[in-house]
Amino acid sequence: QVQLVESGGDLVQPGGSLRISCTVSGTIFSINAMGWYRRVPGKQRELVAAITSGGSTNYADSVKGRFTISRDNAKNTVYLQMNSLIPEDTAVYYCNAEVDYSGSIYYHDYWGQGTQVTVSS
Repeated sequence: QVQLVESGGDLVQPGGSLRISCTVSGTIFSINAMGWYRRVPGKQRELVAAITSGGSTNYADSVKGRFTISRDNAKNTVYLQMNSLIPEDTAVYYCNAEVDYSGSIYYHDYWGQGTQVTVSS
C-alpha cells in the first residue's frame, strides 16, 4: 500500500554535485522520520543522513559538510543534496520512511528500491 520511489541517481565526476529525491505514495496518515542509507556490494547498508518530522538532522561523519538532507512534508518527499562528491560515495542509495498508514501513530518502516550513484572520472 505504501511505496517509496527514489530518483536522481547518476554518474557524476569527482567534485561534482547531485540531488536525489524520494517520494512516498499510497495510504499515508503521517510520516515520522525519513532517511537515506547507502550500500556498497558486499557490505552492509549504512546510514547516510536522517531527518525527523520536526526537521532535526543527523549525518554520517563521512558526509558531514558535504551532504544536506531536507524534506517537503506537503509533497511527502525527502531530498539528499550531495556536494563535493568523492569516489567513496559510490553506492546504491536507499530511502527510508517511517509511515503511519492507519492513524494509530504506530509507524512502520518502508524502503525504496534504491538509486545508483556513481562517482568516477
